[in-house]
Amino acid sequence: MKDFFKLKANNTTMAREMLAGVTTFLAMAYILAVNPSILSASGMPSGGIFIATALASFVGTCFMAFFANYPFALAPGMGLNAYFAFTVVLGMGYSWQIALMAVFVEGLIFLALSLTKVRESLFNCIPLPLKSAVSVGIGLFIAFIALQGAHVIVDNPATLVSFQSFNSGNIHNHGICAVLAIVGTIVTGWLIYKNVRGGILLGILITWILGIIAQLAGLYVIEPTAGCYSLIPSLSFDTFKSSFSEFTNIFGALFTPDKWTLRDCPDTGFALLKSLNFVVVIFAFMFVDIFDTMGTLIGVSTKAEMLDKDGHLPRIKGALLSDALATTAGAVLGTSTVTTFVESASGVSEGGRTGLTALTTAFLFLISILFAPIFLAIPAFATAPALIIVGFYMFTGVKSINFDDYLNSIPCYLTILVMPLAYSISEGICAGVISWTILNFFSPRRKAINPLMYVLTILFLAKYVML
Repeated sequence: MKDFFKLKANNTTMAREMLAGVTTFLAMAYILAVNPSILSASGMPSGGIFIATALASFVGTCFMAFFANYPFALAPGMGLNAYFAFTVVLGMGYSWQIALMAVFVEGLIFLALSLTKVRESLFNCIPLPLKSAVSVGIGLFIAFIALQGAHVIVDNPATLVSFQSFNSGNIHNHGICAVLAIVGTIVTGWLIYKNVRGGILLGILITWILGIIAQLAGLYVIEPTAGCYSLIPSLSFDTFKSSFSEFTNIFGALFTPDKWTLRDCPDTGFALLKSLNFVVVIFAFMFVDIFDTMGTLIGVSTKAEMLDKDGHLPRIKGALLSDALATTAGAVLGTSTVTTFVESASGVSEGGRTGLTALTTAFLFLISILFAPIFLAIPAFATAPALIIVGFYMFTGVKSINFDDYLNSIPCYLTILVMPLAYSISEGICAGVISWTILNFFSPRRKAINPLMYVLTILFLAKYVML
């Protein structure tokens, strides 16, 4: 293991890598609960989706471990699953089987691109200051997600979002969740300050234990309608058996042409694949996937100091190939696009530097199938402190941006600003690339602009006009 993953060359140890892998898994475990709840809106059985989610995460993360030797974990992507269920199936009227076929085709296209240097060239053409800005923007983005998941930041009709009110009647559900998340963040911050090894992981566990104590004391009240479930884990083999039975109904379901239907349209089967709308669906999956993946790879690898002196990520072809293979495998298993997760930064912050971190995370996803009730008992407010602290780590990359150089710093600022506000990594990249190209085009630096930046700018502008 030491030789295969080159632990000595990466100045790390097996213990550190495995601890980082556990940390990454706990930060990502929410996908095992969230993905089934979203995709089930398309008519797919939630139990089967849970099995598919765990298996797709296991397979995709193993690809990353062996093909790229990076500590990045993969799972069905947030945002892409919502697009799958609410836009493609419920909005456009496609069956979930043909939506899976669209994901499969997208994965095949990405696989072809990954075997060439197209995706690698796209990654490398982005200027180094923008890569730093992407890392900072992702830090704010995942912290914002964590604050929302823990109900510290809530919806507000007047201002869109606001801080949780502790004077309302929800103190025993969302209110106590917010309190526990805030306390957990302070505890995790103190552990980091004291340089405690595994501080982020300990922060997750301590916050979860505090939640269990609050439940036993009656401060936390179980209320499923509010999304507040029991924090005390219990094994249920009946649930596992039911989920596995449902999984057999969605595994390979994309290869059933008789299920390729479109609501209010008699055209089915292969003829449907020729429709323009189906091409648009594939393009939308591709667009979000490629730039969310690029953004995550840029952000996490920048924080881990894995980029070379030119700002390029070594072995990026293996990482992109893993992402493409994971997407095709995930579609066969029965889930939406599988992509590299930004929560990988939590493991990187714990010292993870090689594929052994990813392999550890992968096996935990596999094991979670048998012990789903335990892993799903870890609530969002317990993982929120970890993501907030990781967001802080990634935010420190802002110091590498020269804010006196306006041609670089203004696009960087827009990248950082748009990501959390638009709730999208890819939108932040669009804002940064477009503004950087335009500003530098009308300056003496015009000749130094990489031609691919023009291509990206045109594509991004066309996206806003056509989609």
